[in-house]
Amino acid sequence: MALNWPTFFTRLGSAIIFCIIMMTGLLFNSIGFVALVSIIQVLCFREYFLLMKKIQPDTYWPEWMQNTIQIICFVWLWLKSSLFSSLIPAPFFFLLFFPILILLIATLDKKTALPAALQAFGGMFYIFLPMVMLVTMYTVPNSFLLPLALILMIWMNDTMAYLVGSFIGKTPFSSISPKKTWEGTIGGALLAVAGAAIFGYYTESYRMIDWIMLALCAAVAGTAGDLLESKLKRMADVKDSGTMMPGHGGALDRFDSLLVATPFAFVYAYLFML
Repeated sequence: MALNWPTFFTRLGSAIIFCIIMMTGLLFNSIGFVALVSIIQVLCFREYFLLMKKIQPDTYWPEWMQNTIQIICFVWLWLKSSLFSSLIPAPFFFLLFFPILILLIATLDKKTALPAALQAFGGMFYIFLPMVMLVTMYTVPNSFLLPLALILMIWMNDTMAYLVGSFIGKTPFSSISPKKTWEGTIGGALLAVAGAAIFGYYTESYRMIDWIMLALCAAVAGTAGDLLESKLKRMADVKDSGTMMPGHGGALDRFDSLLVATPFAFVYAYLFML
């Protein structure tokens, strides 16, 4: 698979602008980080509901209900990062939110209430829960590097997989995403792990094995997240989830790996690093 240079430079230009915005939010302060995560969540939810509408066009989803779900998630995300975080633990939020969601869904047509409920719960676990985990990792004392490192590792894995696959990729990785190759996937993972090992060798923050495990989460779970979003797009019969970034698609196209890699990274960090 030859490297498409015009596409590469288009993706590179978009990626540079995207990186500047992301780094500003990640490195500014806690308010900037939560604001960044909130924007990501809103954009991903919007594209998620659009995909669900195309996958199941008969499901009745009033726009006000979609907005209500997003507002509740948005407000709780900010509360989670504030002084009120200890007063509103995650289990309490879900116990409170689910009955409200069920009451909202009860206003739908009976024939489409179950599909709508599954879509809503799916969006909660697919988008909202990873965003909460990112904020939680960032707000734990001395752990603000973890979300930054995870995002950088995902970028490295994606970029290296694209380059390696473009130059030497020959073996298709999955029918879900025909452009992916085994060579690119393995090459991206190995280079991401190597970069994490080098970083772990020169830093005193956590052990080298911890950085390597985070890189594996980024590579393995991140690739699974990319395939999951590709499957949703195939079911919706669309090429991209949106048009936010030229050459990259929409928010879900850009953050699909992060959404699936974050829960795995969070669990590992919670058990062995925090």
